[in-house]
Amino acid sequence: MVQITVHRSGFTPRLLLPSEQRELLSYGLGITNVVARATARADELSAEEYREGGRLLALKVARLRPRWLAVVGVTAYRAAFDDRKARVGPQERTIGDTRVWVLPNPSGLNAHWTPAALAEEFGRLREAAAGR
Repeated sequence: MVQITVHRSGFTPRLLLPSEQRELLSYGLGITNVVARATARADELSAEEYREGGRLLALKVARLRPRWLAVVGVTAYRAAFDDRKARVGPQERTIGDTRVWVLPNPSGLNAHWTPAALAEEFGRLREAAAGR
C-alpha cells in the first residue's frame, strides 16, 4: 500500500514494485522503519523498542541530514519520540536542521484513512518538501 500511496501523491512518476524500493533514492526519497523488527501489528512492539528505534533514527538523520524526515504512523511517532500530542502533519520538532512530518499509516488496519486521503496527505508533504 505504501508504494501506491507514494505514487498517487506524486512522489514517483510510476508505481514501483516492492523490489524497486532502492529506486526511491533517485527521487530523493529514503524509507526506513522506526523499529527494525517486522510485526503484524504495531501493538506487538514495546515502548522500549519504539524509544530505541527513535533514538537510532535520530542518529541516522543527524548523520545523513535530510531536509525532511517523514514518520509513517502517528502512534509510532508518538512512542518513538515521546510526543503524546503529535498529530498528522508537520511537527514543531526538528532533528538538527531536519524538519519532521508525521504521515498516516496506509495499513489496512487504519481504515478511516481512504486511499485518496492518504495520497492527499503524502502530497502535502511532497509540496512542502518541494518548497511550495
